[in-house]
Amino acid sequence: MALQIGDKAPDFKLFSSDLKEVSLSDYKGKKLVVHFFPMAFTGVCTTQLCTMRDSFGYYQGMNAEVVGISVDSPFTLAKFKEENAYQFPLLSDFNKEVSQAYGSFYDEFVFNLKGVAKRAAFVIDEEGKIIHSEILEDAGNMPDFDVIRKSVEA
Repeated sequence: MALQIGDKAPDFKLFSSDLKEVSLSDYKGKKLVVHFFPMAFTGVCTTQLCTMRDSFGYYQGMNAEVVGISVDSPFTLAKFKEENAYQFPLLSDFNKEVSQAYGSFYDEFVFNLKGVAKRAAFVIDEEGKIIHSEILEDAGNMPDFDVIRKSVEA
């Protein structure tokens, strides 16, 4: 069942591209923008995260943090983060549990790749509740960055 606005965001504990464990509870008291993306080093995913990178300062002034999550390994994500100068953590959902918990999961993706995160964006409030949820069935589409921004401002 898809997560709805007002639902408690599923907790997570994942390793970042810096090989540090990061959990949802680390962000209590702040808003958190969570971007799920299918795969590092693909065009649309890079655009998605670069858009967040380029507007990152905007969110910092609003007691909000950003994370990106994919099923790539932490090592792949470290290279992806370095090459694109992302200022926010990229988290490895290598075991595919968090993508599934958030309903952001393809059983089968392109090229017969199984178990890949869908492109999705969530905004979680200071109390851990979902205030914005957007899961894209078509990985070629982008999340609505204006709506994400408005959710953070609210």
